[in-house]
Amino acid sequence: MSEEILKGVGLKKYYTASKGLNLFGQPKLIKAVDDVDINIKSKEIVAIVGESGSGKTTLGQLLVGAIKPTYGEVVYKGDYISRLPAGKMRFLSKKLQIIYQDPFESVDPRFTVFDIVSEGVLAHEMVSDQSQLKSAVIDALEAVGLVPGSHFIDRYPYQLSGGQLQRVAFARAAILKPELIVADEPVSMLDVSIKAEVVNTMLELRDKYGIAFVFITHDFAWARYASDRIAVMYLGKIIESADTDELFENPLHPYTRALMAATPSLEVNSEPPKVLLKGEIAHRLQTDVGCVLAPRCPHAFERCSQESPALREVSAGHYVSCHLF
Repeated sequence: MSEEILKGVGLKKYYTASKGLNLFGQPKLIKAVDDVDINIKSKEIVAIVGESGSGKTTLGQLLVGAIKPTYGEVVYKGDYISRLPAGKMRFLSKKLQIIYQDPFESVDPRFTVFDIVSEGVLAHEMVSDQSQLKSAVIDALEAVGLVPGSHFIDRYPYQLSGGQLQRVAFARAAILKPELIVADEPVSMLDVSIKAEVVNTMLELRDKYGIAFVFITHDFAWARYASDRIAVMYLGKIIESADTDELFENPLHPYTRALMAATPSLEVNSEPPKVLLKGEIAHRLQTDVGCVLAPRCPHAFERCSQESPALREVSAGHYVSCHLF
């Protein structure tokens, strides 16, 4: 059985709304992440799927300690991250890495590829001399498909394509030998022809180095291709989660079914469940009650607007938050 690396327990991240007060004259709070439980095991890829604004990126940042939760805890191998001393947090930053959506925004344009990839190695004092550092950088570049690595180390970001620069971001994370990488929409800004190569890079790093991934995406097709498990998020909550095959064979939540219906399929006889949602995703305020999807759900009934459904296990490893189940 795979070892559990990381888990989030009751994670909440609230932000103050720019306008409006509640009944007590206090600023309204937006629930970016609202009471999320999640766990990641070694060498597995867990996809977080949902529309823009569902809280996926915020959850990913919480898991690696990039931001602190308003409530709840992130636990790394039994250690509560929020309670760790500074010295151990520095060590943890090497074990938990994040790759951002826009590769051009995530690097310093004044740095060469060598500078970008080696920065973390130098910060954590992982090598003893310049020769060893250069060798480690070249190995990392070649591990993500930039071959030969020596041809890339002196280039600047503007001299690379988006796909190449995203591979550099993967190399920068992988060179630290982390146990978990959060990949936040790593292919959403890339050409279709390059997306598969970058996703395959993630799979290769998992297979070669045993790195686990949290793969954040809005695209169910890529989640199905790459992940072992999928968690579906909507307005800060995980509303359904299951093993990837199970979720596609038996999607339960109306939101999951709607996302799948909107995902193109190459299968000739594919007939995705037709569930259409009304309106668009909106902020979830602290004062809101009931199911988060109720205003848009075609199956909503009176209870849905009055009571928030708990996330329940309806079959082995398959959880859903819906009053229909």
